[in-house]
Amino acid sequence: MTTRLREAVRSLTGAAAEEAAPVGWAFLYFFCLLCGYYILRPVRDEMAIEGGVQHLPWMMTATFLTLLLVTPLFGYLSARAPRRRLLLTVYAFFGLNLAGFFLLMANQIAPHWIARVFFVWLSVFNLFVVSVFWSFMADLFTPAQGTRFFGVIAAGGSTGAMVGPLLTTALTYVLPVPFLMLASAAFLGACGLCIHRLDRWSAHWAGRETGRSGEAVGGSMWAGVRLALSSPYLLGICGYLFLLTTTATFLYLEQARLVGEQIPSPEGRTRLFAMIDLAVNVITFLTQFFVTGQMIGRFGLASALVLLPAVSVAGFGAIGFMPVLTLFVLFTVARRIGEYAIAKPAREVLFTVLGREEKYKAKNFIDTAVSRGGDAATGWIVNGVKAMGGTASQIAWMLVPLACLWGWLGWSLARQEERKRTDRRPD
Repeated sequence: MTTRLREAVRSLTGAAAEEAAPVGWAFLYFFCLLCGYYILRPVRDEMAIEGGVQHLPWMMTATFLTLLLVTPLFGYLSARAPRRRLLLTVYAFFGLNLAGFFLLMANQIAPHWIARVFFVWLSVFNLFVVSVFWSFMADLFTPAQGTRFFGVIAAGGSTGAMVGPLLTTALTYVLPVPFLMLASAAFLGACGLCIHRLDRWSAHWAGRETGRSGEAVGGSMWAGVRLALSSPYLLGICGYLFLLTTTATFLYLEQARLVGEQIPSPEGRTRLFAMIDLAVNVITFLTQFFVTGQMIGRFGLASALVLLPAVSVAGFGAIGFMPVLTLFVLFTVARRIGEYAIAKPAREVLFTVLGREEKYKAKNFIDTAVSRGGDAATGWIVNGVKAMGGTASQIAWMLVPLACLWGWLGWSLARQEERKRTDRRPD
């Protein structure tokens, strides 16, 4: 990183001289990661409607089962491979998958089955690579640094999320859709460079606990599941994420149903999804860069963890009175901004006070299997309630007390994180 760029990072983030380079590389890493994902997201969303909204619970269940198989494999690799090799192996694997999808789509091999597999694959890919990214960040930065920088680093992802759909729009004018797979794979390759530079910085500061880049995490392949289910603190994070996912999945299913009913053309649906993504990502970027760090620093971690549940209480109450598409879209935009800009960086701070095995294995299990388990369970519950004559309004009212419980969990987790952080400080 050049001196001029390092000084720009310092002036924008308030980072010390030795912190500017890793914050800058972390920002670029998350930019490349989410840019690569958002190049492909419009393809997945349209496939969801084309394949039939009524089939979404099956695809969500397939995603959940896939993650149950992948999680112990990741635990096996993380127990044996040094951090840099582990991360590069994960991204190389997904890059090869994208090359395979390119060949299959370009040659029109079993297009309907490939579409279904791609929906599941991209859902797994998104959760898995983002979880690994934040595990790396929690391992690199101290709790105090996480409080100061995670909002700024998350803004790198939001920037990539804004650029990705624009690249998709531009590329589809000159290239067939299968070539989007190769464009996304190129961004994954750039992530590898960022991992290398961040790992070098960490090794340079090897006196710190976070500098053990040459060591494997250790433990067993099932340690992530065991740790997540045996720790009250991690169980609280599981509950927080499960309630977040449950409420988000209901919104996604109902919005997809209303969009499919009220907007007949694929082009119109794609434009609506693009407008939602653009609005979310622009406002999220501004919030992450200028609000998140200051909010957590001034009002504490609890404020950031409780804000999204509070917004959800109001939103579900409004939908209970008037379940129309416009309100679903506005609530979805507000929810996603609150999640990506505030709740997500705050939730990642919770892991900075834990050991390396919890940061990689338990966190991966929570971010993937618990999250997609919430998706699958909610999909089947919503279908079941509707089969018995329930309405979207009634389900929304049922979610209001769950959102209150979710907010209480956020407040409790913030209190526990503060105690753990105090216990880590040297006497």
